[in-house]
Amino acid sequence: MTNPRQLPPGVELIRTTPTFTEADVPAGLLKAHRVAEGVWGRLAVNTGALTFVFEDAPDTQALVGAGEHLIIPPNRPHHLEIDGAVEFVVEFFR
Repeated sequence: MTNPRQLPPGVELIRTTPTFTEADVPAGLLKAHRVAEGVWGRLAVNTGALTFVFEDAPDTQALVGAGEHLIIPPNRPHHLEIDGAVEFVVEFFR
């Protein structure tokens, strides 16, 4: 399964998480979870890097570095792997 490179047309930002770091990333983001039906996520890394893993394609990992983002489709199981200093946010769109 491929990952979209951009959000679908017409979606609007509904909320943004606080900035998370390696020291305060919520434990739920480090294990399998999903974005709700009808909601898209956009992971944006401000500093450092992290690994994003889609649970339905575990061999397809993405290293997301400073200034980069990754689109998260609704209902697709995924988790983050943190190995070092990082700052990031997750934006949600509907």
